[in-house]
This record gives sequence, structure tokens and C-alpha cells, in this order.
Amino acid sequence: MRVQDGMNRIQSASYPGRGIVIGLTPNGKHFAQVYWIMGRSPSSRNRVFVQEDAFVKTDTVDKTQEVDPLTMYYPTKVLGTSHIVTNGDQTDTIFDALQNGGTFESALMTRLFEPDGPNFTPRISGIVDLGEDTAYRLAVLKTVGGDERYCARHFFTYETAIAGVGHCVTTYVDDGSPLPSFEGEPFAVPLVDELQETADAYWDSLNEDNRVSMLVKFIDRESGVSEQVIVNKYA
Repeated sequence: MRVQDGMNRIQSASYPGRGIVIGLTPNGKHFAQVYWIMGRSPSSRNRVFVQEDAFVKTDTVDKTQEVDPLTMYYPTKVLGTSHIVTNGDQTDTIFDALQNGGTFESALMTRLFEPDGPNFTPRISGIVDLGEDTAYRLAVLKTVGGDERYCARHFFTYETAIAGVGHCVTTYVDDGSPLPSFEGEPFAVPLVDELQETADAYWDSLNEDNRVSMLVKFIDRESGVSEQVIVNKYA
């Protein structure tokens, strides 16, 4: 499995948009979750990640600027042994569904891609649930061929994690007009054992002009205790 090819894919794209990585550290002790946001416009760059108890939310740097409501959400929430990460307010949809006996998949069956035509940005989501036999899950909700009349929901279940390997989904392939949606299945990327080293590696892989914020979370497989690092370019 050529995980460096996946990292090269991230590095070579000037604008992959938002991205999620989930996988297992090489020593097998921690599940890792990585999430980043990027921006090309002043409003898209006017964002930071802020920790709120066990959750992380997006916030603005300059409170006087106009805010796109699609950019204000909780990228991560935790419910018991379930660690949710998404690129939009579907975090709340999944959280609420789990609270009421639903599942990751049933929650996302109620959602579509983002209504930001002509891009119709995919909704990307992931979950690690230490209470399940399954290692982790990822999902992509996107248009079919850029046509807003049709939604395709792709679910990927990883029953067994591979030490040192993460799986990545991004909202876009790269820059463009309109922005080309992610295609195919999640691609393999490398993981390391140290939290800060992971954050440094992925932050450095993103286009320096367009990167905005990143969070990296490690979840101990035995204790369930998690720790995270947040990186904000404009804090």
C-alpha cells in the first residue's frame, strides 16, 4: 500500500478544500482523526477552530465581516465512545441520531450535498466508535455529475484498521470553476505515532496560501481518552 502517493496527492493539490483522515497509528495504540479547512476568499479565510469542552467549533477572526452560515459548524463532537468528524452541520445530524438510537448511515440518509451551487460541495463525514467491532467509517454525499437533481451517498466501512495507515476524503479534487467534487474511494495516507508530528506533517502538506485551520485528534483504543492539537493560520 503506497501511502506516500496519497500524501503526494494532497501536497500537489492547490485547493483540495476540506479534508478528513481517519486511521490507526503505527504502534496500534491510537485512532487518529485529522480535519482541515482551506479558503480562497477573505470570508473563507476569516475562520479559526475553537475548542468547546469535548467539541470543536468554527469561529470567526474578524467579527465585523459577513459570515456564510455554511462555514459555521462543529467539525467534531463526541457522544460516549463515538467520535464524529465532518465538514458541516451534519455533525449535529449524526450526533442527534446516535442519541436517539439511529446510526451514522441513517443520519446521513437525511442529508444532501451543500446547497452552494455551482460547486455543490460534498458533505464528507467520518466516525470512530470504540464500542463497535468496526474500526471506522467514512461517507461522501455528492451530486451525480454536478447535477443538483441527483444525490449519491457513498459509505465506506473499514472493519479492521491497518497500523500506520489512514484513509482520506476531501471535498474537491483540486481548484477549478466550478470546483470538481471528490471522486472514487478514500485514498490511503501515512500516519505516525506522535500527535504533534502528525499535525506538522499534514499542515505542511497543505497549500501554504490556502490552508486555514486544522485539528488532529488521537483516541486511545484502550482507555478511550483523547487528546488533540489545533492549528489556526489566522488566530
